[in-house]
Amino acid sequence: MLARVDGAARVCPACGGPLSPWRTVESSEVGLGPASLDLARCVRCGSAVTLGAPVAEAHRAGAYGGGRPRAARLATPLLTRFDRQRLGLIGPARSPGGPRRLVDAGAGRGRFVAAARAAGFDAVGIEPSLRAVDPTLGLIPATIEAAGLASGSVDVVTLWHVLEHLDDPGMALAAIWDWLVPGGLLLVGVPNLSSWQARLTGGRWYHLDMPRHRVHYTVAGVTALLGAAGFEVVEVEHRLLEQNPYGMWQSLVSLGTRRISYLYNLLKRNAPLESADLLLTVAALPWLPVAVAFERLAARRGAGGTVAVLARRV
Repeated sequence: MLARVDGAARVCPACGGPLSPWRTVESSEVGLGPASLDLARCVRCGSAVTLGAPVAEAHRAGAYGGGRPRAARLATPLLTRFDRQRLGLIGPARSPGGPRRLVDAGAGRGRFVAAARAAGFDAVGIEPSLRAVDPTLGLIPATIEAAGLASGSVDVVTLWHVLEHLDDPGMALAAIWDWLVPGGLLLVGVPNLSSWQARLTGGRWYHLDMPRHRVHYTVAGVTALLGAAGFEVVEVEHRLLEQNPYGMWQSLVSLGTRRISYLYNLLKRNAPLESADLLLTVAALPWLPVAVAFERLAARRGAGGTVAVLARRV
């Protein structure tokens, strides 16, 4: 679906509509690729595309460089709650014939694979990057297209904040469609370019994550993409704990900090403690409940910062 000339998108990878020049934004990662990048926006679905060739080291450097984040142990109970919500979106863990087979495509360090196994799934993960992972999880070190899973061998696929990293999402979805049994489920999580967060904070939006994110979806865009790939959308959920409350607060704070998403980068050991941004970030902490309440209202209005889309293979 995606045609390119000299690394520039010619049509929208979400719906196939025409693109028009939109805006130039600052890179979210200091020293990773160009300092600014151009976006084009689809005139049909409103999704956007990062123009130019991908940055080769984007998924193995900076905030994605591996290593244990700061305060990782303190965050464990919260991460467990996030995993429970994601599991709840795909329904019961067991079918009458026994455990359902689940594949987490783009599994990162494998946290969700472990949670799915604990919940009763026969779960495996696919992860092409060089991040440190738990070796006991047996993640498949491959891209989606090269994973080599058998046709009709999977009941559920989770694709959690992966599609936005792909230049050709249609190709990945074709492979996933082939893995799934007829009626099998696909859970997709993506940032929502039509969210209140994105509209309010523009080029400082937390979920732009330039230069890693290649496609920036609206709800209309991601549902069109899934439909074209042979999936029927079952549900769209805007009320997500994992990304949305923090994303609203961090995006608003980034309007005042010199560095985009300073706290996120600090926790990822990708920003210095000795910074004026630290003072502003600490000063903004009391406003976190306000940002959470504002994001809750946005979700009720169908404009959450990220969305989860549950779809079924037709």
